[in-house]
Amino acid sequence: PNSGRGSGGGRGGGRNAEPPPMPMSSPLMGKKKKPFLGMAAPLGYVPGLGRGATGFTTRSDIGPARDANDPVDDRHAPPGQRTVGDKMKKNQEDDEEDLNDTNYDEFNGYAGSLFSSGPYEKDDEEADAIYAALDKRMDERRKERRELREKDEIEKYRMERPKIQQQFSDLKRKLSGMSDEEWLSIPEVGDARNKRQRNPRYEKLTPVPDSFFSKHLTTGDKHTTVDPLQGLNLPGGLESPYPGGMTPGLMTPGTGELDMRKIGQARNTLMDMRLSQVSDSVSGQTVVDPKGYLTDLNSMIPTHGGDISDIKKARLLLKSVRETNPHHPPAWIASARLEEVTGKLQVARNLIMKGTEMCPKSEDVWLEAARLQPGDTAKAVVAQAVRHLPGSVRIYIRAAELETDVRAKKRVLRKALENVSKSVRLWKTAVELEEPEDARIMLSRAVECCPTSVELWLALARLETYENARRVLNKARENIPTDRHIWITAAKLEEANGNTQMVEKIVDRAITSLGANGVEINREQWIQDAEECDKAGSVATCQAVIRAVIGIGIEEEDCKHTWMEDAESCVSHGALECARAIYAHALQMFPSKKSVWLRAAYFEKNHGTRESLEALLQRAVAHCPKAEVLWLMGAKSKWLAEDVPAARSILALAFQANPNSEEIWLAAVKLESENNEYERARRLLAKARSSAPTARVFMKSVKLEWVLGNIEAAHELCTEALKHYEDFPKLWMMRGQIEEQSEHNEKAREAYNQGLKKCPHSMSLWLLLSRLEERVGQLTRARSILEKSRLKNPQSPDLWLESVRLEFRAGLKNIANTLMAKALQECPNSGILWAEAVFLEARPQRKTKSVDALKKCEHDPHVLLAVAKLFWSERKITKAREWFLRTVKIEPDLGDAWALFYKFEMQHGTEEQQEEVRKRCENAEPRHGELWCAESKHVLYWQKKIGEILTQVASKIKNTF
Repeated sequence: PNSGRGSGGGRGGGRNAEPPPMPMSSPLMGKKKKPFLGMAAPLGYVPGLGRGATGFTTRSDIGPARDANDPVDDRHAPPGQRTVGDKMKKNQEDDEEDLNDTNYDEFNGYAGSLFSSGPYEKDDEEADAIYAALDKRMDERRKERRELREKDEIEKYRMERPKIQQQFSDLKRKLSGMSDEEWLSIPEVGDARNKRQRNPRYEKLTPVPDSFFSKHLTTGDKHTTVDPLQGLNLPGGLESPYPGGMTPGLMTPGTGELDMRKIGQARNTLMDMRLSQVSDSVSGQTVVDPKGYLTDLNSMIPTHGGDISDIKKARLLLKSVRETNPHHPPAWIASARLEEVTGKLQVARNLIMKGTEMCPKSEDVWLEAARLQPGDTAKAVVAQAVRHLPGSVRIYIRAAELETDVRAKKRVLRKALENVSKSVRLWKTAVELEEPEDARIMLSRAVECCPTSVELWLALARLETYENARRVLNKARENIPTDRHIWITAAKLEEANGNTQMVEKIVDRAITSLGANGVEINREQWIQDAEECDKAGSVATCQAVIRAVIGIGIEEEDCKHTWMEDAESCVSHGALECARAIYAHALQMFPSKKSVWLRAAYFEKNHGTRESLEALLQRAVAHCPKAEVLWLMGAKSKWLAEDVPAARSILALAFQANPNSEEIWLAAVKLESENNEYERARRLLAKARSSAPTARVFMKSVKLEWVLGNIEAAHELCTEALKHYEDFPKLWMMRGQIEEQSEHNEKAREAYNQGLKKCPHSMSLWLLLSRLEERVGQLTRARSILEKSRLKNPQSPDLWLESVRLEFRAGLKNIANTLMAKALQECPNSGILWAEAVFLEARPQRKTKSVDALKKCEHDPHVLLAVAKLFWSERKITKAREWFLRTVKIEPDLGDAWALFYKFEMQHGTEEQQEEVRKRCENAEPRHGELWCAESKHVLYWQKKIGEILTQVASKIKNTF
């Protein structure tokens, strides 16, 4: 109770107490104003220095964080420094000299140059040059000392602060002494990530039940989150539907709303039905055929690929089109097709039938209706269509298609022809159903109704007898005087009945008549017709057409060139008789042209018979007796047919026409030597040496003796030949090789060296000498020979290739690669070098190298062959075969390509493919190729046929690439 009183005790204490203090006035009222306020700060005053508040820097001291390129926004800066414009203005002012007194210094003078605005003259330039020279001189005097000082400073700095690389250099040196076990025992760096990072847990997604969707679809709510109270039966009318909320209208099918719950129930029911169908009711085990089951499931999926909302939009748009323009047929057709696609076939039918009511004159709507309706209904629809459109050909054709019985089809078409007698399509369809005799009667009526239809006239002519056909075609010509097919058919008709003399006349009359009727004779079209005649077997018509049109529209100077192209085109299209006719016409026009005879001869050789070739060559040599190649082709044809006496007589006639011809002499020698008549061959060569001595005749003489084993005779002949023809390198080669065969290496070396003095540009001599030195173990000498050869014959790919291979065979692969790089620099477009370079690379780099090679030498056979080998080594069989085919097509004379191709087919192809390669090789008669020539020119294999050489070369190839 006394707690409320003060510590001063009772009432008495209150009387003696001091009076309460007066309230204090404001502190500023009693104080005087400081004298320094408002005055300028004394010199050297730093705020806060007395209390030590100077050791830190705040954001206000250094300004806001800005990019160096940002425009300045210092509103409180002194004028002239506020904006970029001010700064630019200031820079411009700086360029002008400032001669203000404030810019003057007693010692230095003005800050800028007083004379910067004056002209810079020649004496100023001289003065500047002198001063610059003095400065340079003074600098040079101190240069050595300065550089030494800088070097010492750098060394001192490096001693104090060495690089990390230097710090660890001693440890790195120690690594060389580490054993494999110590190296492997170094622990792996652990995974520094925490457990959650090492084992990330993927987000779990729980599927929402169908009931959730169905509730929100039916109530029309727009919730996006799950309500925790959802599904609880709370009192208070929460479950009562609001008015109109659960009316049947919302659940009406066809409105596009989805009842997910019902879909789920239907799916489960369907699945139960399917499983019960495929289950075995006796044992209770299921016998589901998975493929059939999946097919059934696929058939239940709707065929349209669009979204439901897109279909709704399309349906709405089409409805709008139908309502705005109900007589627009495409709108009805599109609407029906949309419903058909979405699976509502009945709706589609109803729509299209409504369309037929709105557009009864539209052919397309009726045809669409007939397509959508089932069999009998479709017939009724078509019958209705015919009543509305009695002249529509397409509806009649559709009506005939709907009939299954042939008689009913005929009846429909005949009815159609009563109404539309001018339709060619209806006549053709009706005629196709008839027997030949009835068809003839119908066609005779058809050409009366449609006299301008070429097809009907020609069809009638084909069914008539010869005499009637002629009358029909004459009538056709009268009705259609501008069509070439009628004339060509008439010519074919005459040829088929043996009147070949009439064919030429008909074709000539055709050209004249068509020209008179104003028809342009299109040469290409007529040649195409001739090709068709050729394929149909009408050879005389084909040749007559070619003869008639081959010269139309061609200038005289272009004739030969154009005709040769036409012949090649016909060959490529398989029309051989056309090509033969073109060659025959060309030979009539140019009987003395050797090139035309040669082309015709090659055509007969490839596509004709031996008899036709020999007949042509006989005519050829009569017109061109000086063309040795034609005589030789004739003789070879006889020799291949094993008719040696006939071949001899041809060569004798050739010799009369071309006395002392080297080619014919050598052909006669080859004929005798190939048929083992060695004495006759010797006599012929002796005669040739005396009457027509040439280097080749001597060479063949030496070769004959050499291959027959008469080494002494060969040696003597070679020595005699070299007296007359010392600049012929092949003689020197043969001499060296004969000595090598006798194992006289010194004499062989001497022969090669003598040959190189006379023929320094013969690559083969250089290569033979280099290989001889390599064989006897003189690798350095072989290398120097090749270097010398490259100096005398720059840019020679063969010599570079041999140099690379020499190093490779010696095991010096690095030097080989270096040489190859130099070789490709000197000969960047050499196919043989690029082909070798591909296989010098390690396997992973070969593909890249092959791409480079193809860029440089796209059509070189050696590069194509290398690519084929590359695919072969990678077991890409199909690609390898393609590239082999490409190689032999580009260069059929390359024997190595044929040998590799044959080897490839031996390993990966069938017997038919092997035989095909062999035949093609024999036809091509290859002469060149490194591996090929090594076998074909060997003295032991001189009589071997091409097929035998192919097999032998292929057997020696090893798959080491």
